[in-house]
Amino acid sequence: MKVFLVALVAAGVLAYGASLILNQTWQATSYAAYTTSGARVDDPGDNLVGADWPEAAAAAAADES
Repeated sequence: MKVFLVALVAAGVLAYGASLILNQTWQATSYAAYTTSGARVDDPGDNLVGADWPEAAAAAAADES
């Protein structure tokens, strides 16, 4: 039982350490990681609503008339 508890604690410490390393050095946002000359994915900003948003639907309806 003692070996199992030590293994459990070691797994938790390793997982926590890996999360710290990944969050600080390896991970990047998608607009930074997938930037190529063919397709640029820019910073999305704060406007993350879609065509289903009421103001967008009203503006599209006004453009059609």
